[in-house]
Amino acid sequence: MELYLAMRTTFAAREFAKDPVSDSVLYKILDNARFAPSGGNRQGWSVVIVREKKTRKALGDLAVPAAKKYAAQLKAGENPWNTIEQSKVDSETIDSTPVPKHLTDIYLNAPLVLVVCVDLRVVASVDQKLDRIGVVSGASIYPFVWNILLAARNEGYGGNMTTLAVSREPELRKLLGIPDHFAVSAIIPLGKPVRQLTNLKRNRVPSFAINEHWGGSPLTENSND
Repeated sequence: MELYLAMRTTFAAREFAKDPVSDSVLYKILDNARFAPSGGNRQGWSVVIVREKKTRKALGDLAVPAAKKYAAQLKAGENPWNTIEQSKVDSETIDSTPVPKHLTDIYLNAPLVLVVCVDLRVVASVDQKLDRIGVVSGASIYPFVWNILLAARNEGYGGNMTTLAVSREPELRKLLGIPDHFAVSAIIPLGKPVRQLTNLKRNRVPSFAINEHWGGSPLTENSND
């Protein structure tokens, strides 16, 4: 598949056919995804491949608390789980919020789930001393995650990068035997999508690209012409 077409048509697949994902296809996906960049080319990623139904259900159960909070905040008009604006949604409201099935059933609907981890001993967390949530470590793992999704798209498969279960990382660690020095970065239900979406909606470039400084003029196709 042509690169730009893959970039414009790789969507978050949440509904899957019953077709299995063979080891040969999964190997090919990961064999190409591994060429993602990482800090110092240290390639600190590890992937746990979960096919067993019981374990996939346990992953879905771990996502429930975060999914309920997500839904409750969304209903209240908030941006769920953001670290800047304090939520006004109380714990009782969260507890009584129905679980959005599309956020948790996906683990059982997909034939397999990839749990992507990163070795914290080899990532450069240069923002660790700043007075905000750390994000820079993601530069050494999320290009790999996105490469998995791009490669899956190229092979006719699809997935969804989920993180809700990571809010219960200690239990997740115990479930899969993940060492303490690894962080769970993403969980990807993977399979053959029921349908391929090709008309994705995204903000146009001038809405997010600015020249020279914050508040500068927006980038347009003819900015320097």
